[in-house]
Amino acid sequence: MAVYVQPRASRNELVGVQGEELRMRLTSPPVEGAANRLCCEFLADLCGVAKSQVVLLSGAKSRHKRLLVRDADLRLVARCLKVD
Repeated sequence: MAVYVQPRASRNELVGVQGEELRMRLTSPPVEGAANRLCCEFLADLCGVAKSQVVLLSGAKSRHKRLLVRDADLRLVARCLKVD
């Protein structure tokens, strides 16, 4: 899954889709991997899977990230991530 992350936001939230990426605002700063950890945790909570099931594949030092949600039902994940 392609995600665009905006760190240091006032709250954690899904914003919508930008191009082919899911846009996400996170409260943590992009320091020492804090935003990466929060990104995985926030996505895991949204999808209803364990935190260990969401893995950062690429983009550790970028706002453009690729994440993998392991062992999740694709339809359930799509429904949980539906953005108005």
